[in-house]
Amino acid sequence: MNDDASRLRNNDQGTDNPFVLFNEWLNLAVTSEPNDPSAMSVASVDSAGMPNVRIVLMRRFDERGFCFFTNFESQKGEELLASKKAAAVFHWKSLRKQIRIRGEVEPVRPEEADDYFNSRPRGSQIASSASKQSRPLPDRKEFEDAMKALEAKYEGQDVPRPDHWSGFRIMPLSIEFWDDGEFRTHDRLRFDRKKLSDDWETVKLYP
Repeated sequence: MNDDASRLRNNDQGTDNPFVLFNEWLNLAVTSEPNDPSAMSVASVDSAGMPNVRIVLMRRFDERGFCFFTNFESQKGEELLASKKAAAVFHWKSLRKQIRIRGEVEPVRPEEADDYFNSRPRGSQIASSASKQSRPLPDRKEFEDAMKALEAKYEGQDVPRPDHWSGFRIMPLSIEFWDDGEFRTHDRLRFDRKKLSDDWETVKLYP
């Protein structure tokens, strides 16, 4: 039995900080997942309460929350800006583990968005700037022409981050760790807090 699994079973003092445990599991996934260990499914709701879910890449995390970057004029961007709430899940098949997150959402600071945008490959910067994400695309050539136009416009220059492209931080109020067990005897440990300023409380859950 590995250390993190035994800690879920015993709920000892090693699990009083969910971000520490998250980091341990993510590090395990980095060595075991065939690709994209930072992939997470993010759920939002539209104005009618209909849910939407998609997979994005978590690019940064700390004890403030989990960050990903996107077009704010996309469907998820508009929904998250309106509701300011989200749920997310990491699932690592190689480890037979998952982590569920629910919480409040805030845009990252402009300097955080600039820093990440500037770290991206130039082609990704151009594509992000040219894409009218989530909106109908009558012809693929329209998108390709827009990228070519931006490549010509910024030839020999840095590509500026578009105003509509930034990031979100999911600030968790609940983080649940799920560890697969034989014959469905899974281990589940949830961290909860009512407000972001509160201390975490833990509860063990039936499988």
